[in-house]
Amino acid sequence: MRKEKWQVIKNLDAFPRAEEHLLQKTSSGAAVSAIGLFIMGVLFFHELRFYLETVTVHEMSVDVKRGEKLPIHINMTFPALPCEVLSLDAIDMSGKHEVDLDTNIWKLRIHRDGYVLGSEFVNDLVEGEHRKEEPKADKKDEHKDGDHRKVEAHGASGSHGHEHGEHGLHGGLAMPVHSHHSQKDPQKVINEVKKAIDDGEGCQIFGVLDVERVAGNFHISMHGLSLYVASKIFEAGYEVNVSHVIHDLSFGPTYPGHHNPLDGSERILHDTSGTFKYFLKIVPTEYHYLHGEVMPTNQFSVTEYYQRTKPSDRSYPAVYFVYDLSPIVVTIREHRRNFGHFITRLCAVLGGTFAVTGMLDRWMSRIIDFVMSTSKQGFL
Repeated sequence: MRKEKWQVIKNLDAFPRAEEHLLQKTSSGAAVSAIGLFIMGVLFFHELRFYLETVTVHEMSVDVKRGEKLPIHINMTFPALPCEVLSLDAIDMSGKHEVDLDTNIWKLRIHRDGYVLGSEFVNDLVEGEHRKEEPKADKKDEHKDGDHRKVEAHGASGSHGHEHGEHGLHGGLAMPVHSHHSQKDPQKVINEVKKAIDDGEGCQIFGVLDVERVAGNFHISMHGLSLYVASKIFEAGYEVNVSHVIHDLSFGPTYPGHHNPLDGSERILHDTSGTFKYFLKIVPTEYHYLHGEVMPTNQFSVTEYYQRTKPSDRSYPAVYFVYDLSPIVVTIREHRRNFGHFITRLCAVLGGTFAVTGMLDRWMSRIIDFVMSTSKQGFL
């Protein structure tokens, strides 16, 4: 009775074993086995990499944030206009209008060939302390210890304008945007600007603007100059070359896979001038890292419009950035795939490979046996 029970249990065995003398090992079977093991190893590491890979999931919801600031990271170069000419203005839908901003914004005087000009250090306005400049020495000694230093093309683009040390971006050669032209003699300003233009001087503007989280615009123009001074420097608006290179324009820190569409773009004008307008649609974004950290930032899309300046126009060209905020916030979450899913895929891959190689081995064995028997009959 007990033997019958054990026999019933043995009949449930899904892996019957043949007798040793019935097992035959062949060279074709060894070749198929080696190929199968190689395929299994490759598929195993592929599945393991697939499991360990971090994936992101995008979610959308209504933006309910209130009372927060919108950081605007700027890093631009104007190769044909000196720093004394340019000013940065901002206005938003709340009615707040800030002219010739200097807080957290810097100017760097550069030559068209890439040299940084001057050696005078102006206090970092990020600290919020506006200290008066010391009286300058004779103009001949202005650049006494400031020999022209060569910098790489777009040297500041590597920092993306996000982090600036105690001495600005290039060791203290930066100057605040606010030039205080109203405190200078107009004729002196005219002479300085004309000389800078003749010397091929350009300007790099970089830093961070903190504005209200509402629609608005900021623009870089000649609004810092009085009409009298501007008319003495440029006879007409079409003489103002607003060619520019955007090293970085962003609205918060970057995250994996993030791309700002205007980074690295160049708009160089030849024998013409005009106003550039960039229309930006900002999408609030939250990036959730795998370890739990949440980073608030913003993405944006852009459309561009260029209006050529005519000789009859009385206004001067400028570069405008008009932005609006989306009411939808995008949440991006990092996560890893389920371990049970990994085991399921692994078993399917390895088991399928074993079954396929077993079928291949049987087919090869039958083909070899058929060929051998046919050759024997032909020999006889």
